[in-house]
Amino acid sequence: MNRSFATSSLWILAATVVLVAALVPLDPMLSRRAQDLPAAVVAFNGRITDFGTFRWMLYGSGLTAVLAYGLARASSRETVAGKAQAAGRLALYFFLTIGATSVLVHLLKLVIGRARPALFGEHGAYSLTPFAYDDLYSSFPSGHSAAVGAFFGAFAMLAPRLRPLFLMGALAIGVSRVILGAHYPSDVAAGLLLGLWTAIAVAYIFARRQWLFRLDERGWPL
Repeated sequence: MNRSFATSSLWILAATVVLVAALVPLDPMLSRRAQDLPAAVVAFNGRITDFGTFRWMLYGSGLTAVLAYGLARASSRETVAGKAQAAGRLALYFFLTIGATSVLVHLLKLVIGRARPALFGEHGAYSLTPFAYDDLYSSFPSGHSAAVGAFFGAFAMLAPRLRPLFLMGALAIGVSRVILGAHYPSDVAAGLLLGLWTAIAVAYIFARRQWLFRLDERGWPL
């Protein structure tokens, strides 16, 4: 295993454990206060929250990758084929990052089975019902947060100078899930970091094949 990747993974795991442990005791209070915000704030978050769905990201990146590879194979001009191949690899990077995140987050939801805030009155904030096969018991981790963590994490790997902007975008969607009562803050923190880890992991895989990225002297994908 690449030492740099192992170190990055350990840091993200440690950050996840610390953040989740710190937020879990505060989940009920923060959740209730977020839902009591002014109606205009709640309405705004309702409009932006669905940006964090896996479906449009997967369909969009997958279709782009297929079209770009088709153009690369069909073109007789070397420059056009090269650009199409690069575009295809870029779309493939997003597709694999978001697809892998989707698989991981849905497996964790199923295994953990945390009750959503909608069931707080009945079960409290810490009820776990593994393998419930019910969306009401799939609060941890947040799927929307994982999706935007992967999406903006991929952008952060590709354009490091804009990382603060991508971080703010991911946080905005994550916070919207708490304000709308769909998730607790600890669900959001876990989802965001899971998506970020997947973006880094796929970047390492691509760097080994010299696709989009290359490994620097420390083993980090650039």
